[in-house]
Amino acid sequence: MKPLQGVRIVSVEQFGAGPYATMLLADLGAEVIKIENAAIGGDPSRKTGPFMLGTNDSEYFQAFNINKKSVAIDLRSEDGRAALRELAAGADALLNNLRGDLPSKLGLNYSSLAAVNPSIVCVHLSAYGRDNDRASWPGYDYLMQAEAGLMHLTGEPDGPPSRLGAPSIIDQTTGLTAAVGLLSAIIQARSSGKGCDVDTCLLDVALHQLGYVATWYLNERHISSRQPRSAHYSVAPVQTFPTSDGWLFIMCMTDKFWGELIKAIERKDLASDPRFATQALRQANRDELTSIIDADMRRHSTSYWLGKLNGVLPVAPVLDLAQALDNPFLQTSGMINVISHPAKPNMRVLANPIKINGQRPSQAACSPYGADNPTYVGRARPTAPVRSP
Repeated sequence: MKPLQGVRIVSVEQFGAGPYATMLLADLGAEVIKIENAAIGGDPSRKTGPFMLGTNDSEYFQAFNINKKSVAIDLRSEDGRAALRELAAGADALLNNLRGDLPSKLGLNYSSLAAVNPSIVCVHLSAYGRDNDRASWPGYDYLMQAEAGLMHLTGEPDGPPSRLGAPSIIDQTTGLTAAVGLLSAIIQARSSGKGCDVDTCLLDVALHQLGYVATWYLNERHISSRQPRSAHYSVAPVQTFPTSDGWLFIMCMTDKFWGELIKAIERKDLASDPRFATQALRQANRDELTSIIDADMRRHSTSYWLGKLNGVLPVAPVLDLAQALDNPFLQTSGMINVISHPAKPNMRVLANPIKINGQRPSQAACSPYGADNPTYVGRARPTAPVRSP
């Protein structure tokens, strides 16, 4: 089942944030026509190594562009702008992830396209937004982590600020945000017949990830700081603990789970210890509590503790990348998929994290650079369907 079948999205995109948004939508059935810059040979991520797939493709590129069509256009030429308008006339949405000052110059905004398609939704994913004095600034994921305070909150207290471990977590969360905005606006446009501009930006989304620590500061002027062993800011014990051969992350978010933990480590005496009688006291005396639990956890291996704790309280092993991706559970859950690529017939990729009626969406490699020009450029395309309010 492809719930977005019949939705057509034109995307002027490169690298991560925009492509991640449209890839999720393509997996779910949207027809995504990826416009690649013909003046430079396409999305620069096609040439991002180290693992190439032929002369103008890479595993990096495919990780963000599964299930898409590729059209090569130079949007700075008159022919390119005409091709864009032709594509926009039959599209539900147009998404770009360019600098904030470029959409209006290239005719990618609603005011430029409403004449050819009054119901089109124009989604703008930029670094800092389109309506401020940073509109022309370029920007990337790691810069946002730095400026939003996320690096200040990441790492050990006595270490330097660190970026989040995921390669492009702000790109991808901004892509998710853009996808939600796009779908919301399409629903409105289909009922009203009138499209709009939708904006989001990397810095806004990075700030939004601060969540409750932002609320604490804005209202109480409380400055959260890096916590030892990735501990929770206000609940204990919620952090990593060493075993005899590795690490576990244990989350005793409730009194019930606290009770299960002390039972499992055979320390029921801690239930009557006045230092740990309540959540607030366990947090206030976290250092002493950590020392006690460390000593007990180190007595056995990670597999021993998982056998004792799995399904009893929230716990997970701290795995390295290879262990995480070779985890047999991923084969059971279907999170690793195999697609065919001309340069790698059995290419393994991450599956879409959404299931429809218990099934993950099917996936296919993105078309080669410009391969879909004959289908989409220079031919009359049907206009977007007229829908009654």
